[in-house]
Amino acid sequence: MSRAFTKEDDAQQPPIIPPRAALPPDTPNYVTPHGLELLRAELTELEAERAQAEANRDNDADRTRLLSLFNGRLSDLSARIASAKVVDPRQQPTDEVRFGATVTLRTVSGGKSSFTRKFTLVGVDESSIAEGKIAFVAPIAKAVQGAKLGQRVTLHLGPKEEVVEVAAITYDV
Repeated sequence: MSRAFTKEDDAQQPPIIPPRAALPPDTPNYVTPHGLELLRAELTELEAERAQAEANRDNDADRTRLLSLFNGRLSDLSARIASAKVVDPRQQPTDEVRFGATVTLRTVSGGKSSFTRKFTLVGVDESSIAEGKIAFVAPIAKAVQGAKLGQRVTLHLGPKEEVVEVAAITYDV
């Protein structure tokens, strides 16, 4: 029988709560001070949206579903904030790639010669490819962590390898 002819209430199905960025098991939730600020701002915004949904009494079924969604998202976000371990980039060694570093890599072999790429190692919730912020658990971030200025590192980019040199390391605040 077609679903169009049944009188099932969609509110009976649990809402799908979008997952937060993945954090591998047993991996600390490192965040920059700015990343923690962003998480707290997101929490404030979600709480305001939830309060608005609670006040809306137009449709109880929609209201209940929305509140379930907000409660799930708030729970996930609160857990992420509670597990956050703030790492201040200013406290990192300036000659080594660590969490919070902005690193510039120059291709030595295996790719376009002298090609440069620049990115910052941040927490999983703060990462944004468009902004050049890479999660510290990403393969490219793992490959360069611990490297010193001038050191060569092999990157595995799909089926090919590329050797890059750490051309610059900065810790912007």
